[in-house]
Amino acid sequence: MPPKKNTYGNESITSLKGADRVRKRPGVIFGSDGLSGCQHAMFEILSNAIDEAREGYGSRVIVTRHADDSIEIEDFGRGVPVDWNPRENRYNWELVYCELYAGGKYDNEGSGSYEFSLGLNGLGACATQYASEYMEVTSRRDGFRYDLRFEKGALVGEMKKSPVDRKQTGTHYRFRPDLEVFNDIRIPDEHYRDVLKKQAVVNAGLTFVYRNEIADGKYDTVEFRYEHGITDYVTEIAGEEPLTAVQSWSTERRGKDRPDKPEYTVKLEAAVCFSRTVSLQQYFHNSSWLEYGGAPALAVKSAFLSAIDGWLRANNRYNKSENRVGAQDIFDCLCIVTSGFSTYTSYENQTKKAITNRFIQEAMTEFLRERLEVYFIENRADAEKIGEQVLINKRAREQAENARANLKKKLVGAVDLQNRVDKFVDCRTRDTTRRELYIVEGDSALGSVKMGRDAEFQAIMPVRGKIFNCLKAEFPRIFKSEIITDLIRVLGCGVEGSKYTRELPAFSLDTLNWAKVVICTDADVDGYHIRTLILAMLYKLTPELIKRGYVYIAESPLYEINTKDDTYFAYNEQERQEIVKKLENTKHTIARSKGLGENEPEMMWQTTMNPATRRLIRVMPEDAARTLETFDLFLGENLPGRKEYIADNGAQYLDLADVS
Repeated sequence: MPPKKNTYGNESITSLKGADRVRKRPGVIFGSDGLSGCQHAMFEILSNAIDEAREGYGSRVIVTRHADDSIEIEDFGRGVPVDWNPRENRYNWELVYCELYAGGKYDNEGSGSYEFSLGLNGLGACATQYASEYMEVTSRRDGFRYDLRFEKGALVGEMKKSPVDRKQTGTHYRFRPDLEVFNDIRIPDEHYRDVLKKQAVVNAGLTFVYRNEIADGKYDTVEFRYEHGITDYVTEIAGEEPLTAVQSWSTERRGKDRPDKPEYTVKLEAAVCFSRTVSLQQYFHNSSWLEYGGAPALAVKSAFLSAIDGWLRANNRYNKSENRVGAQDIFDCLCIVTSGFSTYTSYENQTKKAITNRFIQEAMTEFLRERLEVYFIENRADAEKIGEQVLINKRAREQAENARANLKKKLVGAVDLQNRVDKFVDCRTRDTTRRELYIVEGDSALGSVKMGRDAEFQAIMPVRGKIFNCLKAEFPRIFKSEIITDLIRVLGCGVEGSKYTRELPAFSLDTLNWAKVVICTDADVDGYHIRTLILAMLYKLTPELIKRGYVYIAESPLYEINTKDDTYFAYNEQERQEIVKKLENTKHTIARSKGLGENEPEMMWQTTMNPATRRLIRVMPEDAARTLETFDLFLGENLPGRKEYIADNGAQYLDLADVS
């Protein structure tokens, strides 16, 4: 082994400064350097406009999606203070747009400018500015207009100040997220519509105008507004024949997360109804949609389960020895949207997708439980309908679970696959909507993939050597192959040719153990060959998996392009050329990517297994007849056709063959 380099010393420790704190590590602020991170950057600016409107300054926000992926957001609030700040002895534009952890939303309980706000950390405007190719800011306040332009984190020129009508106030942004920071900035039209609709839902009476540039200078415009906020939204979702009418409840409370923490205020609102056909649970806090819920989701689960189970027991609605209802039985017929505002909020991270305040959870649980108990007493007929529907949901769920369990028992090796199938490496979660199976070639790939995966939801099945061509083999021979039968057992769904074997059950998607079946082979001739044979096997034995879109191919990079500071991966020749062109003034090396078995775990995770950065090709044959014809041509009995194809096209593939 070569001697280790002793290069880790005092001079090795460095710190990121200025814009590099965001540009080189966007995931820390935005949660990702992919599209989701770019979307969050947009929301940081939007949330500032919403905070202004919630404080009573302006009732309209205009958002424009331009064809060049730039974003325009305008509010009619007070305008961002950007002029000289004598207390800080510097301009406010420096604090707001060039200083992390600086802003006007820290003193919510005191005499601050915002009582309730999405922004808490003083990061959003600055971080988005740092992560933008350019950002143009216009602030109108105090009878003046202030114009600033930033490029890649730095002010260009000087701030311009000019007088305007004092009635003209507000802030206008136009910025373009930087492709040097995010790997994708093409925020889709649907995302804007979804975000703005949610904000209209949770900000009663506030109008969001969305403009989407569909051609040069031509815009498709739509407005979102809910006069009564979440109540109107739940009424819309429940449709014309809900099981119960929409109930609107609200309260305000004060408390602490811990005895040693400061007291703060929380306002809570909920719109609730029950339905036989619709189910919806959405949680908002300080106008931000809580995708992962956190405290409000836990409160709703606890309060509704306690109140409904209590009513069923008090009214003797359970059969003798019957299990109690579960949360999912309630959620299947529940439409609820909650909205909270607090002067202190603890988010899981800067992306604000869940809150963790203990007091908010406790206050909301108590509030909902009290309102439900009163509602059931005052509305006996509604309580009867709700109790009946929840019991129907529970009993249907139990029947389905029993049927699924009985079907599972028929699978040979469905239980304890880890011990029954050689070299199979399972994942931890039992949630089949999350589980992913990676089919890899050989033990060497097994090792690197195992170290590079997320063991929570990614399992590995190595193929020991090349399986034979299933399209040319009869079923009895196929089922004598231990490799194939092991793989079918791991899949769990049985086979469509089961009448030829007693060991494997008939095909059923109900027993499929996986949400994704990913074929992961080397990006070389042997890897392509193995991939094709696996696809042929699945096509013959479990074609429904392909038709339903469960089967994927994991793309492996062809080239690694290294500079002093970064590594880039190119998945084809065109990408290699684009990266090289981008780095033409930077010293770099190009190497053909190694096989899977030689890759470092971090590279495996980044290029092949991380859902945020990997490239998966979904195998979806649009034309089954053409697919069958192609498989038959290359792998089937159509020998004359194969000879003719080779004669006509073989010259194109000579560079892939070993002709030495």
